[in-house]
Amino acid sequence: MKTSNKISTILKALSLGFVIIMLFGLTDLNTVKAQEFSTGVDLYSTYVWRGVSYSGPSLQPAVEFSSGGFAIGAWGSQGYDGFQEMDLYAGYSFDFGLSLGVTDYWYPGAAGSGPWLDGDSHAYELNLGYSVEDFSLSGNYIFAGEGSVGNDIYFEASYSFNEASIFLGAGDGWHSSDTEFALVNVGVSTSKDIVITDTFTIPLSGAVIFNPDTEQLYILAGLSF
Repeated sequence: MKTSNKISTILKALSLGFVIIMLFGLTDLNTVKAQEFSTGVDLYSTYVWRGVSYSGPSLQPAVEFSSGGFAIGAWGSQGYDGFQEMDLYAGYSFDFGLSLGVTDYWYPGAAGSGPWLDGDSHAYELNLGYSVEDFSLSGNYIFAGEGSVGNDIYFEASYSFNEASIFLGAGDGWHSSDTEFALVNVGVSTSKDIVITDTFTIPLSGAVIFNPDTEQLYILAGLSF
């Protein structure tokens, strides 16, 4: 299949996902609930995602527009070692704990990748989540793109108690060392606020993560601004 045909197919699928999410969000948008643009940046000692380390110290900027349960935004990561990731996403969260979304992962500078419109290093993922009190579940499925093994799935469960959260995740494709389904992400995370003044605090988060598939252990911390 020619690259142009691949891009057309991928963009059609992505557009359909966005339309579905927009339809869910129209109720809130039409009733003109609180709409907000927000931005921020995180600084992490190590960029670890779903049990896999992608980079050392990294700056991770984000920009988002939200209205009611609907959100659309952009998130990126720039590592000191040159690793880059640029993601676009959209989603809708219901009052009863269900969330639906779609994410476009792009890795500029990755082997074989070209300009953003080429699509060679993109991966498009459907996201599903459900939370009830302190327990949450999520499921994710890569449905298109050349930036992953293809048809990748990932599931994660987490539970929050006191000031910490424990989590367990498993997946295949780009999540595991041999592309076969495996347990890849087990750990605990916590956070606290560093009080600067009466009106200004800096969130500090930390995590200990073990990947049973690769037998790697990660200890990381991050600041949010």
